[in-house]
Amino acid sequence: MRTPAFLALLTALALASVLVALAIGSASISTAELWAALRGAGSETTRIVLFELRLPRAFIAFLTGALLALAGALLQVLLRNPLADPYVLGVSGGAAVAALVAMLLGVAGLALTGSAFAGGLIATLLVFGLARGPGAWSGTRLLLTGVVLAAGWGALIGFILSLSPDAGLRGMLFWLMGDLSYASDWRPALAVLVVGLLATWPTARSLNVMARGELLAGSLGVDVRRTNLRLFAVSALLTATAVTQAGSIGFVGLVVPHLVRLAGFTDHRVLLPAAALAGGTLVVFADSVARTLLAPQQLPVGVVTALLGVPLFLYLLQREAGRA
Repeated sequence: MRTPAFLALLTALALASVLVALAIGSASISTAELWAALRGAGSETTRIVLFELRLPRAFIAFLTGALLALAGALLQVLLRNPLADPYVLGVSGGAAVAALVAMLLGVAGLALTGSAFAGGLIATLLVFGLARGPGAWSGTRLLLTGVVLAAGWGALIGFILSLSPDAGLRGMLFWLMGDLSYASDWRPALAVLVVGLLATWPTARSLNVMARGELLAGSLGVDVRRTNLRLFAVSALLTATAVTQAGSIGFVGLVVPHLVRLAGFTDHRVLLPAAALAGGTLVVFADSVARTLLAPQQLPVGVVTALLGVPLFLYLLQREAGRA
């Protein structure tokens, strides 16, 4: 498939996922009602459900998936690890700890989002500060530091949950497993996604070379250290923003870039925007399933992405083992 056709297909799938998210739910909306509401006609109740409940949630779901997939595509090249995930740096753990503390204090709305974002930024600063250390900075050291800090954040999360009152425990657990109901404004996530694409797409040629090794990239004139620092910071920002919007949604950043590569598109000039489109589409579909599978009860969207991601992860693991 040619690149324009592939991107057009992904765009069509993204639009289809949003339309599906608008039409289905605890109360289904027919195609005629949906079309009438989009034209400004139809009943007031239908318009309220669409434009105040479902459409903002669909936007947030799409942006969250796009942020995670873009961050995953970057990290898999920067860490030179095909199984790298956006949460490998422990950013999600720091954001989760700050959000849970805010929930314990009774904080909600934008203040909760701000708390999670602040926790994600603190976690990012810790990872980069400790990974730098007294010696030379390296991707391996950054990876190991992130894994250790993620374990520490996980211990803090368990401690907070053990102290939490029963009344708020369910909401905390839902958020930890991926919950889109707390997100209220999709515009900050859109701004971060646009900034992330503008900051990373011009470096796509460098990423193509860096995927073959730092020595080759350096010999071809790529400033490896500066590119690494810049793109690691961007990936951390993308991950922190996704966590503040929807909690911890796993496997999206891991499997989506690989699926794009399996389709035959390894050039990062195509891979980066394609991963963003595919990741957003996956999370929108997963959220639609989470809302309707046991309606009116809702599942955490992270549960659905995990059910989809585990078999794909095992397949990719076996594939890498076969190559080795």
